[in-house]
Amino acid sequence: MPHNETILFLGPDDSPLLTWLRNKGETVIQTFERIRPDMIDRHNITFLISYGYRRIIHREILDKVPNRAINLHVSLLPWNRGADPNLWSFVENTPKGVTIHHLDEGIDTGDIFVQREVFFNTAHETLATTYHRLQEEIQDLFKQHWNEIKAGTIMRRKQTGEGSFHEARDKNSLAHLLRDGWNTPVSVIEEYAAESRS
Repeated sequence: MPHNETILFLGPDDSPLLTWLRNKGETVIQTFERIRPDMIDRHNITFLISYGYRRIIHREILDKVPNRAINLHVSLLPWNRGADPNLWSFVENTPKGVTIHHLDEGIDTGDIFVQREVFFNTAHETLATTYHRLQEEIQDLFKQHWNEIKAGTIMRRKQTGEGSFHEARDKNSLAHLLRDGWNTPVSVIEEYAAESRS
């Protein structure tokens, strides 16, 4: 294992975790663009972190950083893989939380390193406020466990159970509920979900 990591951070350039990693002395290269295998070689990347990245990372990239690629996902996997996990956790009344998992070729299907269930009192919450809380929780979880993940000393476990998956276009069927966008009260979503189940 290399002593000095060169981390490729796939996510927005204003991510608080990007700043945190650099403040810890990590060497980090950031991009939000599509990456090619030669980028891994050119920059001697030894670790890959995906957080808020919107593209699928293909096998030829992952093979260059074997067992050294993770994703931060704001759902309690295997629930709500894919797009808009926070929204669907309320629509389908599934467990809520955050997960850091190994990156494989699937969409949010890799082995779990660590996760945390998150509970909400939804009476005064919106989709935006719950999303913000999930972001805080996953950043905290990452900071707590980064050294173990980086060192390879944290145990991985396979995802179990069927879980759920959604594509970005799936939320089009809920447009009538989301008139206020992400400022829509969670109670509106929960009422709709309860009526749909009854």
